[in-house]
Amino acid sequence: MDAPSVPDADFDVLMRELEAIETDHPDLVTLDSPSQQVGPPADTSFTSVTHPSVMLSLDNAFSVDEVRAWHARVVSLVGSDALDESGYMCEMKIDGLAVDLVYVDSVLTRAATRGDGRVGEDVTANVRTISAIPARLSASVPGLLEVRGEVFLPLAEFADLNDALIDDGKRPFANPRNAAAGSLRLKDPRVTQTRSLSFLCHGIGVCEDAEIASLSQAYDHLATWGLPTSDRARLVHSLDEVTAYIADIGERRHGLSHEIDGAVVKVDQISVQRRLGATVRAPRWAIAYKFPPVEVTTKLLDIRVGVGRTGRVTPYAVMEPVKVAGSTVEMATLHNASEVVRKAVLIGDTVILRKAGDVIPEVLGPVLQDRTGSERAFQMPTVCPECGSELRPEKAGDVDLRCPNRRSCPAQLRERLIHLASRQGLDIEGLGEKAVDAIVAQGLVTDEGDVFDLTADKLIQCPLFQRDVKGSTQPALSKIGEKLLGELQAAKTKPFDRYLVALSIRHVGRGVAPLIAAAYHTIDDLASATQEELSQIEGVGPILAESIRAWFEVDWHRAIVDKWKAAGAMAATTQPGAGIAQTLVGLTLVVTGSVPGFSRDEANEAVVARGGKATGSVSKNTDAVIAGDQAGSKLGKALSLGIPVIDASLFPQLLAEGLVAVLPESTDAAEVRHHQG
Repeated sequence: MDAPSVPDADFDVLMRELEAIETDHPDLVTLDSPSQQVGPPADTSFTSVTHPSVMLSLDNAFSVDEVRAWHARVVSLVGSDALDESGYMCEMKIDGLAVDLVYVDSVLTRAATRGDGRVGEDVTANVRTISAIPARLSASVPGLLEVRGEVFLPLAEFADLNDALIDDGKRPFANPRNAAAGSLRLKDPRVTQTRSLSFLCHGIGVCEDAEIASLSQAYDHLATWGLPTSDRARLVHSLDEVTAYIADIGERRHGLSHEIDGAVVKVDQISVQRRLGATVRAPRWAIAYKFPPVEVTTKLLDIRVGVGRTGRVTPYAVMEPVKVAGSTVEMATLHNASEVVRKAVLIGDTVILRKAGDVIPEVLGPVLQDRTGSERAFQMPTVCPECGSELRPEKAGDVDLRCPNRRSCPAQLRERLIHLASRQGLDIEGLGEKAVDAIVAQGLVTDEGDVFDLTADKLIQCPLFQRDVKGSTQPALSKIGEKLLGELQAAKTKPFDRYLVALSIRHVGRGVAPLIAAAYHTIDDLASATQEELSQIEGVGPILAESIRAWFEVDWHRAIVDKWKAAGAMAATTQPGAGIAQTLVGLTLVVTGSVPGFSRDEANEAVVARGGKATGSVSKNTDAVIAGDQAGSKLGKALSLGIPVIDASLFPQLLAEGLVAVLPESTDAAEVRHHQG
């Protein structure tokens, strides 16, 4: 059901306890024991399919000593010479959902979940929406090819998905793995397509008409065929190198774009794998090293509520500070009152806390056996803690309560100003939380429309922006205040799509804003568009179109636009690319890694300003990839698909002269000209 009721670490401990009992008492082992199962039976709401070959699980190791013990068992079965010749394939253990892809004559014909290892759920329609999985391989592969891999949801997309679910009054996912599994099992593939799922291969099952001697060779073939493989997989040749790889991945795990929960070590040579064989549920030639859990326990001291920029009132947990996933955590979201009830947490409980990578910390549930009877239930407030307005749902059936005082509630105004100034919005560094708090507390702005009317005389009313002047009783504007005024002036010329984000229109973020700005070049054009017209924009569905239309129907929202226009904001960016040579018209480009002189957003904006389309994923429709230092898996996919790769140092020339001018000599320039019409 993609909703585990205990932490992974607790499950692992219970499984170890079960295995120990069954080792001591073999007569207790039954066929339905979890130790004898690869996974659960296939969901009967999906069509069941039988895998071409059995899809097993992996045995786990929880310490380096257990990895050494696994290695010793392998040596005892095949001898050290065989292992020295084979080596070990080491790779990340992605925390997602295992799937089995079947290609017939290079065409994807079926995709299924692992299920019980023999029979899985047919999820072909949903898998076809994942851009990382090719519908047809880029090189001819005759016969039957069975590919194993992991479907996962990158951390950034996970955070965006949960924000959207919460905004819609729906229950958020507990973690990216559950989100990936739930998204892949949706009944409507069109919804799955909006979830930004990704995929990496980790093995091959049946492979007809191709001689493959080793796993490392198989990965090379997969990349050549256009299937995504990890650029962090390594072939090593000693146990010391294995343990070094595990340590290295463990240090890097929280800096990755997706969740991993360990490292996998596999014997590389297929012939040695066959000699080692498998148990009823796992191959003997592989082991999964599980990292220490990113779930900890701490004391829940209180539950309070915060008011967001759209008025949604969100309960959050205040806890005894605890170190988790590399940082100290004192607060964690509880999403809404229904979630507090569902999680069954009481103030005073010892609670399980989870924080993976850069994902916001979340309370999973209470440790029931630690209750003393002194705990108390949380009561959702009935009035806004900031302005005293009566809280109510936006519409019948919503689980969220909202403060209706949208314009004047200090909390909502504060959050909207912080959002406006964020990197996703107008990127005004001097308008951080402290500055916003000072401006709102002093009453210098009625709404965000007044932000460009801030002057030195107004800012100097706030102690934060004052500096003492020797020999004078009157303070002067501080350096911080001068910097803020300069940044506000510079922000007036930011691209139109940044302003669309800054307006706090619900569901309009950095992903869809450039698409809207490309369709409607001015705020007036956008304001007059009908809901039906908005729905025709690529990436804009009926819900988002309704949200945009509803925003412009509010009088004080329109007043914000008028104030900004009167202050000279947006005027220089109402026509994207005006005065700029349209050198990239008709081209779809992907930027990966660092580009000298540009942030990622600035590089993408530069592409759009010249008529191109900047996307975040590589596909067969990508015309070129701009790759800088620390380029990731997008570079590997581009190479596997034969897509031109442009060194980031040539990016200014690309913008000035077009793609043909910077293409590698081996690229067919005529084909690129054809794309540009």
